[in-house]
Amino acid sequence: MKALVTGSNGFTGSHLVQALEQRGAQVVGLVRKSSNLSRLADSKLQLVYGDITDRTALQSAMQGVDTVFHTAAYVELGLVDDNKMQRVNVEGTRAVMEVAQASGVPKIVYCSTIGIFGDTKGEAIDETFQRRQTDFSSAYDRTKYEAQQIVDKFASQGLSVVSILPSGIFGADDPHFGPVLQQFLKGRLKLWAGGDRITGIVHVDDLVDAMLLAAEKGIPGEHYIISAGELSTREMFEFLSQQTGISVPKEAPKSVVQLAGNILDPIGRVLKWQPPLSRERVHYIYDRCVRVDATKARQQLGWQPRSVEETLSEIVKTLQQSQ
Repeated sequence: MKALVTGSNGFTGSHLVQALEQRGAQVVGLVRKSSNLSRLADSKLQLVYGDITDRTALQSAMQGVDTVFHTAAYVELGLVDDNKMQRVNVEGTRAVMEVAQASGVPKIVYCSTIGIFGDTKGEAIDETFQRRQTDFSSAYDRTKYEAQQIVDKFASQGLSVVSILPSGIFGADDPHFGPVLQQFLKGRLKLWAGGDRITGIVHVDDLVDAMLLAAEKGIPGEHYIISAGELSTREMFEFLSQQTGISVPKEAPKSVVQLAGNILDPIGRVLKWQPPLSRERVHYIYDRCVRVDATKARQQLGWQPRSVEETLSEIVKTLQQSQ
């Protein structure tokens, strides 16, 4: 097997590269000249340099490839570069699909997100759910939705592409929640927000397993939700406290968090700084709730993830060993 992984130097992409190499696959990675390649230090993949919208680089990277795994994305909430996010998430996806179609690539696996469904208002939904939210909660929400529309259009035209829709992706090297966990394990996380917020959780390596299964068994054009389960933020910290003996962080009053977001948001825009709280982040904490059911992936792909509790326990153990 010869596979191309876009975003190969990222969190999910680097774990996918490692899994593919362990299976004996020949791996090609598309990266920018400026990319941080530290996550690929132990990999032997062939690197092709180019932007995700660079069709010449994509064409070179796809030569002789059996499967394209499109994981490259600009993932961020808060104060973001909307134009860059549009270019990477939307135009980059369009370029990947166009070149894959022109190159006759046999199979494409696209890493999407459950966020394409919009706010489900706490309703647990499956792949048949039709988005009801008419606006968008963020630039990320909008661009990933638009990218999925592009992928679905190419699938309807006969391109053999399968979409994987993960919930929150967790791992010891997770760039988003990982640093929070590290602070918690050091006893430095004294305050948190939104204890009732529900988060779907999947271990990054279980997501990788799902992507590999999708390449093998996925039906072209189909969507597969990937989530091991869910916990509220409060339940998550209570579980972590039981595992470590470290006290659960106190919950900041909602009014204080909202005030902080309203104050820090304009400051961040002026200083071109990503504050820990912004209006968009506060919205995600309190007002948006996407809940999902991943039965389809278990039944059709034979996906068998570790539980949410096993996921958190493994991450804690790994982080504690590295301290």
